Amino acid sequence: MINSPTEAHPNRDYSVMVAKEPTAATQRLLRLMGTGAADPAIARELGVSLRTLYRRIARLQSLLGVQSRFQLGVLAAELGWLHPVERDASPE
Repeated sequence: MINSPTEAHPNRDYSVMVAKEPTAATQRLLRLMGTGAADPAIARELGVSLRTLYRRIARLQSLLGVQSRFQLGVLAAELGWLHPVERDASPE
């Protein structure tokens, strides 16, 4: 059993990626994918073309170093990307 994303991909530095991701748009995309909706429906909901949708999904897969949408969903869940991220707006 994998207890952390770094166990799945020990050579990846997720701290750098998590600093910029997930954006609100990424979270919305992942949530829509999680509903099982068809790609055309997701693209319509996001107001983008199918090509743009496929590019966004491919970018996330590449960013996380995964080959399938299933792996993308699992790793995104492990990283906590499916829940709203509270960003500290105050500078330290």
